[in-house]
Amino acid sequence: MSAEAERKTENLPQWKEQEVAELSELIENYESIGVVGIAGIPSKQLQDMRRGLHGTAVVRVSRNTLQTHALEEAGLDELVPHIEGQVGLVATDSNPFALYKELEASKTPAPINEGEVAPNDIVIPEGDTGVDPGPFVGELQSIGANARIEDGSIQVMEDSTVLEAGEEVSADLSNVLNELGIEPKEVGLDLRSVVAEGVQFDPEDLDIDVDAYESDVATAAARARNLAINATFPTDATAPTLIAKATGEAKSLGLQAAIESPDLADDLVSKADAQLRALAAQIEDEEALPEELQGVEAPTATQAEPDDEDESADDQDDEADADTDVDDEDDEDDDSGGGEGLGEMFG
Repeated sequence: MSAEAERKTENLPQWKEQEVAELSELIENYESIGVVGIAGIPSKQLQDMRRGLHGTAVVRVSRNTLQTHALEEAGLDELVPHIEGQVGLVATDSNPFALYKELEASKTPAPINEGEVAPNDIVIPEGDTGVDPGPFVGELQSIGANARIEDGSIQVMEDSTVLEAGEEVSADLSNVLNELGIEPKEVGLDLRSVVAEGVQFDPEDLDIDVDAYESDVATAAARARNLAINATFPTDATAPTLIAKATGEAKSLGLQAAIESPDLADDLVSKADAQLRALAAQIEDEEALPEELQGVEAPTATQAEPDDEDESADDQDDEADADTDVDDEDDEDDDSGGGEGLGEMFG
C-alpha cells in the first residue's frame, strides 16, 4: 500500500475503515478481481444475480470512495479509473474468460424507459401486433413504424427501425414498446475490467467465441501433426503413425519386389494366383491350359490387388484425418515380375 493510500485510510471514520478492511480481505482471498457496472438493475434483480453467481463469484457493492481505497491498498490502481457511476467489485477464482461468459449469460431482457440511451438499434418486427384497430396504429406510425389496419388488427408491414443505437428514447416510443412487449435492452452485471495474476483484461479482450477458438487450436494441432508426419519428424504423437506408414511402405515394396518373407508369403501367393488366373482367362483355347486352370474366370479388382496396408495403421489417431495428407501407398501389380514366374510355370 502506498503512503498516500495509507494516510487516506487512517483518516477514515471507523465504520469506513471496517468496510475498506472487508473489501481488502475480499480482494486478497480471490485470484481475479474486477469492476462491474450495476446501473439500471433493480435491487431484487441484483440480489437474484448475486445468488445465481454463488459458488462462482462474489459481488460486493459499496461506496465508490471505499472501493477505490481498497483497490489502492491492494495495488490494483489500474482498476481505479473504472470506479465510476454505479459499480461494484466482483471476485472469483475462475479465469477472466469464464467470468465474462458467466456474467454475459446472466443478463436478461428488460424494457427501456424514457430518457435512456438505446444500446442498439430498436426494431419493431414485421407482423401482427395483436392489437385491435384503434388509435394505436397512429402511435406506431408517429414513431416511424410502417403500420396499418388489416384483417381486423393492426399490422406492421415490414421490419421498422424506430431508433438507432446511441439515441435517446422518447416517451412515445417507450409507451409503444411497452404495449408491444418489446424489451430492447439487456440488464445484468456489466464487466468493465478485471485483473488476474497481474494482467488486466477489458471486455473486448474477453469477448471471444470459445468454440471457434477451440476449433482453431485443434486445426493448428492437426496441421502441425500433418507437417511433422510428412517431414518424418518423430514425436510421441507422430511416432505410431510414422511406424505404421513405414511398415505399409516396406510391405508394398516387398510385394512389388517379390521378396520372400514369412510376413509377405500369403500376399505373394494371392498376388501370383490372381496374375495366373488373369492370364489364363485371356487364353481362348482352354485345351492349351492345364486341366486345373480350364474354366478359370478373371479375378475381380479386389482379388487382383491384395491389401498391402498394415492393419496396425487402422488403429492410429483419427483426429487429424481431415488435414493429414499422409496415405499408405497403394499396391500395384508388377506384371513383368508376375510374367516371369508364369513363364517358368508354362515353360
